[in-house]
Amino acid sequence: MARETRPPVIAVMGHIDHGKSSLLDYIRKTNVVADEAGGITQHVAAYIAKHDGRSVTFLDTPGHEAFKALRARGAAAADIAILVVAADEGVMPQTLDALTAIKEAEIPFIVAITKIDKNNADVERAKTSLLEHEIFLEGVGGDVAYAPVSSKTGEGVSDLLDLVLLAADLTEITADPALPATGFVLESTQDPKRGASATLVVKDGTLDVGGFIVAGDAYAPVRFIEDFRGKRIEHAYPSEPAHVSGFSKLPPSGTLFSIVKNKKEAEALAAEGAGTLKTKQHEAARDGITLPLVVKADVAGSVDAIVHELAKITHERASIHIVASGVGNVSENDVKVAHAALGMILAFNVGTDPIARELAERNGVQILPFSIIYEMSEKIAELLKERAPKVSTEKELGRATVAQTFSSSAKKQVLGARYRSGVFSVGNQVKMLRKGVEIARGSVTNLQQARANVKEIKTEGDFGIEIEARESAAQNDEIVAFTVTES
Repeated sequence: MARETRPPVIAVMGHIDHGKSSLLDYIRKTNVVADEAGGITQHVAAYIAKHDGRSVTFLDTPGHEAFKALRARGAAAADIAILVVAADEGVMPQTLDALTAIKEAEIPFIVAITKIDKNNADVERAKTSLLEHEIFLEGVGGDVAYAPVSSKTGEGVSDLLDLVLLAADLTEITADPALPATGFVLESTQDPKRGASATLVVKDGTLDVGGFIVAGDAYAPVRFIEDFRGKRIEHAYPSEPAHVSGFSKLPPSGTLFSIVKNKKEAEALAAEGAGTLKTKQHEAARDGITLPLVVKADVAGSVDAIVHELAKITHERASIHIVASGVGNVSENDVKVAHAALGMILAFNVGTDPIARELAERNGVQILPFSIIYEMSEKIAELLKERAPKVSTEKELGRATVAQTFSSSAKKQVLGARYRSGVFSVGNQVKMLRKGVEIARGSVTNLQQARANVKEIKTEGDFGIEIEARESAAQNDEIVAFTVTES
């Protein structure tokens, strides 16, 4: 069968709080067929919307900077991207991160200038902000299409979807429905009843009931397929999202999938994938101090994002070591693994089984719950710094030369000294140098100037100093006052 035009797959990307989720929600509520929209009762990773009688698949990819790796996958997996930029703020750091991911994926993009309904919205200022960051819009020296939109009133959303369809026509997106399905894993999760499950996006061919699906080192029999509404379907066509359960293990987000005829072929292909599929983790330094972590999250995409975020947390004297990761509540085995590694557990948007909690308390294993990734990042950076070995640094405070020795006992000595630099204070730590070589350390117990006791010496001249030290100083030895700081 010849290749034919397929619906575009769209990734909506941009800075956090710039209205990405609101835009996706508005499109879902107004452009998904009524009975279909009613079937969506919770978050879905992808859905199909209709505009002018044509289908468009939207990927609900995460918006936080920490999900950069997933956003990159979303862009690579998509045919077209929508870059959201808020009219009240303009370009922000994560806007540029999203743009980088789009450019690396080499796909066209459209700019949605969001939040135009806000009192402080300034579309022209947002356009100038884009121009300053070399995003050249149509009408201001470039060819990037844009649409000002409001997810509250719906203004401009239809225009935005018109631009999406125009970009799709220009891109000439095609597929051959007669081929076996190929595509990618958008998200995977551990379902309590169905086991390891995944949301897939078909990019070419048709996914049918029967046969086996292989994604990396995971495989599953295709016993049933569900669409984005949770309804069972017999086929998932090009550009359509589909949900499949019963995987041998959780397939990582972003993994490409293919179809084979039977279990034997699936096992062979998965074994081959096991040899090449390696999740990038922040490896522990072989000879350094490590912070061992067990990472548990609600979905596999979150695990990937957390691993990506943790890889950015570095310290010159310590490193993070992810000893295990997975999806679902913190279990008894997770606690055992963390305990054996002398580590702790990160629980992102998941709970802890009662037995696991009791075991953790008994063994002193910390379980750190988080729902906001940057808070997790800040906490782990703090813990890594605490675990890192401290480095002691000596800072010179003052320097003098021994001019005369007056008295000496087993522990104390009184010396006449000639000031050279800095400040000497009672209580200072000092070291005595003979021809540049340290012979002893001690502390200042008394200072005298003009035969009067003083708290510090900081001017040129001779002075008396009493030092508590085991080694006796001699004429021309150097006395260096110093302080020690730890970092």
